Amino acid sequence: MPLLLLDLDNTLLPRDAAFRAWAEDFLAENHLPAGDLDWLVMLDGSGYVPRSTVLGAAKRRYGIDRSVETMLKHYRLGINSHIQCPDSHVEALREARAAGWTIGIVSNGGTLAQLEKIRLTGLAPLVDGWVISEEARCLKPDPLIFEIAARRCGYRSSGDWTAQTWMVGDYGPADIAGAAATGLRSAWLHHGRPWAERAYRPTISAPTLPEAVQLIVAAAERSTAGRGFAAASGLPHSAPRPRPSRGHLAVPASRLAPPPTKLGRSAPAATVTAATAATTATATSNAAGGPTVPSNAPGMPVAPLLPRGKPVPLTQIDRAAPAGPATAQARWGDPATAAG
Repeated sequence: MPLLLLDLDNTLLPRDAAFRAWAEDFLAENHLPAGDLDWLVMLDGSGYVPRSTVLGAAKRRYGIDRSVETMLKHYRLGINSHIQCPDSHVEALREARAAGWTIGIVSNGGTLAQLEKIRLTGLAPLVDGWVISEEARCLKPDPLIFEIAARRCGYRSSGDWTAQTWMVGDYGPADIAGAAATGLRSAWLHHGRPWAERAYRPTISAPTLPEAVQLIVAAAERSTAGRGFAAASGLPHSAPRPRPSRGHLAVPASRLAPPPTKLGRSAPAATVTAATAATTATATSNAAGGPTVPSNAPGMPVAPLLPRGKPVPLTQIDRAAPAGPATAQARWGDPATAAG
């Protein structure tokens, strides 16, 4: 079965919009100039600037008589009160699941803050697993975090599992570079931006998450018509998709540490090369047998899929076992990644 991995902030959740709403409240509550909103948004850097830097600068600029730690607590409560998962994103996840996809979240960030977003926005029951960089002790673009995500979504690694996996994200240096380093196909959410990196490229590009998911699912269906994902997994295309138990969502971060050594991979990480720009919305197949999907990002040429050897799919964990603590650990924290 194919695996769809997704970034959290500004991919599944409109994080920048939530920050802007928090900043408006912050200025109003402290009787500060409303015109400083753009200054705060600029300093925020779409969440990639440390919170202590952003709030420390605001504290000095406005002479706020509170500690940065107190301001940080207020910030976390405020921004999470504004964040939500759009209905269109929820529907896209449901459509992918109905098409037979396993779905996981791969997020850089603090464990408690990101878990709170996943649960408050109702994403927990819509996905099969997640990994957050703080508790996993590794960051995108490190391939290890994607391997951990695959295990937590109900798979054990066996050879070139990347042949069945896509990564969707909005941030090139983490999401798309990480996918390229791991050997995954990738979809970049351009949000109206041109692609600027030269060393690697996404497989496809789309303006929104629903459009990216539609392109990926359509490409997989075309591939399945030949020798695609269902055939590679050894399952009939019409076979019903087994679903894991949805109990025991809460697992202590201490039990989710990564293994002491990285998993072996059968093929080195590949770098995507650019191809001629395409204007048609029809996916074609490249010489490796995979789909090439057109991009509609500004100035974004289409890139062929990553070259790969004979695909060896992940082996699914036995889902027939009764639900219980052991089953939950295998799903949310693979024994190979648990600290014990």
